[in-house]
Amino acid sequence: MKCRIFRICDYLLVVAGLFMFTTQFAQASDVSQLSGSYQVVQKTDLGPQTHVRLQLRLTNHGKRPLHIQRLTLWDFPHADKDATQACSIVVLSGASADTTQEFTIPRSEYKLWRRGARPRLLLQIEAPGGRGTTKVVRLVRVSGGKVN
Repeated sequence: MKCRIFRICDYLLVVAGLFMFTTQFAQASDVSQLSGSYQVVQKTDLGPQTHVRLQLRLTNHGKRPLHIQRLTLWDFPHADKDATQACSIVVLSGASADTTQEFTIPRSEYKLWRRGARPRLLLQIEAPGGRGTTKVVRLVRVSGGKVN
């Protein structure tokens, strides 16, 4: 009788462990279902730096809403404080969210964007339970008004 109870307890522990593992995997896959695009709205040259105002569209293809707390342009070697923006953006499941953010980046990086390089955006996302996770999204340029 004792062996049977231990066997049932072992079985329940295995089922609970699998449940926790699949829940973690599902949350991670929701974050991986994020895509983004950008359009340069305004550009100002500041010597070796360029100040850009970007219209960003983030699209959540996952099953859970995503709460974005921080955005960082991640293409240049030493992202300074002007390349990171605190924010509070909620991207609902199956929806898009638009935001306008300003960054100061090296002028050489901006020139690469004009030649077709796709900037990367590092997102700090609040996961359920208060834990945070990060996700890198390669942005696609949207044609629009001519900003050189």
